[in-house]
Amino acid sequence: MQNQMIKIWDGTDYAQDHSNASQPTLTTYLLDGIARSNFRPKRASVLICPGGAYQFVSDREAEPVAMRFLAAGFDAFILRYRVAPSARHPEPLLDLSRAMWLIRENAAKWNLDPDRIAVCGFSAGGHLAASLGVFWGSPELQAAIGMPKGINKPDALILGYPVITSGEHAHRGSFVNLLGEHAPEELWNKMSLEFQVNKSTPPSFLWHTFSDQAVPVENSLCFARALNQQGIPFELHVFPEGPHGLSLCDKETAVGNPSLINDHTARWMPLCLEWLGKQFHEIG
Repeated sequence: MQNQMIKIWDGTDYAQDHSNASQPTLTTYLLDGIARSNFRPKRASVLICPGGAYQFVSDREAEPVAMRFLAAGFDAFILRYRVAPSARHPEPLLDLSRAMWLIRENAAKWNLDPDRIAVCGFSAGGHLAASLGVFWGSPELQAAIGMPKGINKPDALILGYPVITSGEHAHRGSFVNLLGEHAPEELWNKMSLEFQVNKSTPPSFLWHTFSDQAVPVENSLCFARALNQQGIPFELHVFPEGPHGLSLCDKETAVGNPSLINDHTARWMPLCLEWLGKQFHEIG
């Protein structure tokens, strides 16, 4: 496995103008051996955005998730993006755009398919992933970092108990961390992503639990409804039980908290892998 950590803004003009640009990193998990030979097709990959309410980046939703995708035959990446209090919108979204840029820029060297890159996000990381899904083509986003047009476009979204809406069912803490306590109302409305879904939003896989008290299930439901209205294919699973932050729902990611172990809800990952394989036309 090729495992390295890359400071995503190193050597760029952007880094010279932003004192916190040294913070975000992209960690690679690339399969070696026969999988990288010329006799095998280029691999699909998954870029993971862990959650943390835009205040920290959760380790529980990082490497264990990457290892699961890797075991299923996908190359994996983890983005540790900038968070509050040193970063506000659009900095996390710029970090994610830059990470996608780097992956596609290195696709030939890493022997991966630049047209089969999914972005997977949990909780606030789900908001970040979904933000890229709806805003990737924004001219303002492109101009902010001199980015080639479309190089940041995700080919699929995987959203686990995502923060989506800034309305009645908002996880307010995530929006305060992302936008600031006194951000204008129009910015809060803009970042309520159920209103931003458009025809260029990629196919999406969503999962949530009915009993999530931190980020209510309405977040996934409203995003799925918006996808449906735009004719974007999606798969949505609402499991009956489980608190917020389940990650893989097993002992590895529960870190001593039995409430985070749920064998039934853990089925989200096999279901996701099946869906992703169909999206990317993977051969089993």
